[in-house]
Amino acid sequence: MAASSDTTTIPDSTTLYFGPWYERSPYFKATLRAGCSAYDVYNHRFIPAYYDDPVNEYWHLLEHVTLWDVGVEHIVQIKGPDALEFTNLLTCRDLTKCAVGQCKYAPLIEADGGIVNDPVLLRPEEDTFWLALADSDAGLWARGVAWGSDLDVEISDPPVYPVQVQGPKAKDVVSSLFGDEVLEVPYYYCTHAELDGTPVVLGRTGWTGEIGYEIYLRDPDRGDDLWERVMEAGAPHDIRPIAPCEARRIEAGIFNYRSDMTLGDNPFEVTGLERLVEEQEADYIGKEELERIRAEGVSRKLVGMEIEGEPLAWELTEFWPAWSDGDRVGHATIAIRSPGLEKNIGYVWVPIELADPGNELDLELPDGSRRRAVTASLPFVDPRKRKPAE
Repeated sequence: MAASSDTTTIPDSTTLYFGPWYERSPYFKATLRAGCSAYDVYNHRFIPAYYDDPVNEYWHLLEHVTLWDVGVEHIVQIKGPDALEFTNLLTCRDLTKCAVGQCKYAPLIEADGGIVNDPVLLRPEEDTFWLALADSDAGLWARGVAWGSDLDVEISDPPVYPVQVQGPKAKDVVSSLFGDEVLEVPYYYCTHAELDGTPVVLGRTGWTGEIGYEIYLRDPDRGDDLWERVMEAGAPHDIRPIAPCEARRIEAGIFNYRSDMTLGDNPFEVTGLERLVEEQEADYIGKEELERIRAEGVSRKLVGMEIEGEPLAWELTEFWPAWSDGDRVGHATIAIRSPGLEKNIGYVWVPIELADPGNELDLELPDGSRRRAVTASLPFVDPRKRKPAE
């Protein structure tokens, strides 16, 4: 598809001071060289917010290949003889079905059923699990659980920093770096590899719903070298660095912790996460509460929405109240223009009686104006995840 002529008006912002109390990923200087013009703070680290018009970045992701600094995905390592039993205690996923070399989207659950975090979990070794955390201090929570248990595990924060290679040419780039054998790694699996003697873990995962890989660098001193090697390998395929692509992740029904959901929400309330509460014999934190919720149902739900009117200039910077028949019934967590769908889309919390597709809402914007919205199914595109699994 040809690139849209639509452009996105990037909002004014104040200068972000690069203080020493926030970490910089091993790729930070490379992102500056690449022209990153705005950063955010995530997991106590700086993350690129955009290099260029986000619409241009979106189309490059869909049509070519892109490189992302996602060193903010903080890795918590759980290692030891009881690593499987302990990690299984933290999540509603049944990890007895997680093979060595497999990855899983694994919500961590509090005693009341709330979502502590929603990491991608990797099992790179028989006795080792990695939690690639979203923005929270869930590593401290895991340490507290370990302190109160009798299980033989060691919890640490290894110096592991991922980048993502995402887009239809991702396989060409990654295979030129690591060999054609990496093309045999299935979707949501990982493998050990080396690049110029530098150890990495390579995962078939990503935040886009596109073909993609995450390269987990295990030697932060080689961050600049890895970045430049990926750029060199991607040059024949028109690779470019971009920031995490909000429009594409929303199209794919991917959530952002602390924005779309928090500790106060449980998996049955978030569309698509219900299937991750797996029935299993083993006990885990919050199991009793989640099974009660499964039986009784929920009163609210995070669902998709389509928003009428002119193209939205930028994604939400604050939650928008949602109204129905004159009553405030919830709030939108994110809204953005989808260049591919040529629609305004997003997520909204609503009462369960309004959760089915087709229910009308009024969204209250920060300037006091209203926009009509209609609830919609998630994900907006590729519900069977055929594209990233190609």
